[in-house]
Amino acid sequence: MVKKIADTEILENLVKKALELGADHAAAIPVSKIETDAGFRSLCEQNTCGRYGKCWTCPPDVGDIDTLMKTIRTFDYAVVYQTIGMLEDSYDIEGMEEAAKKHNLLIRRMAEAVNEDSFVRILHLGAGGCNICPVCARVENHPCRFPDMAISSLEAHGINVSRLAAECGMKYINGQNIVTYFGAVLCSPM
Repeated sequence: MVKKIADTEILENLVKKALELGADHAAAIPVSKIETDAGFRSLCEQNTCGRYGKCWTCPPDVGDIDTLMKTIRTFDYAVVYQTIGMLEDSYDIEGMEEAAKKHNLLIRRMAEAVNEDSFVRILHLGAGGCNICPVCARVENHPCRFPDMAISSLEAHGINVSRLAAECGMKYINGQNIVTYFGAVLCSPM
């Protein structure tokens, strides 16, 4: 499962770092255990979040779904992390926004914390589209303002997040009035 003892140490340190930075749960798994499905792209096309065609890291601009799923397979491991937010009720929009803000902050902190010297390659994936800019430059058809910091979503890459959660020993649905977000660092250690 793990190629080298050094890989185990690197992955354990990333899991520990995710927890220290605010994740409620974190786990490392081989990328071979991540299920992908091109059908998830149709969920994006329904545009329930309002970002389809309006964000460089969202479909259709993020790239061809088959290419993205193949890219995922070029990595060895994924460190998956989860944040859980409590809501007052199912209409608690402010609570959902606060939970999303907490998760997006964790994504940024994880991106800063990953010691790139330990990896051949890394890919950060989050929940939903990138949120660095209040309005993505895509809306005005300008290039991404921060291409080195932009983070795409797990779903845009065809990852079945509910199965990913189960594979990592986490719950995708944590109960009534609870919102759950996932992120991942896909990596290939040196």
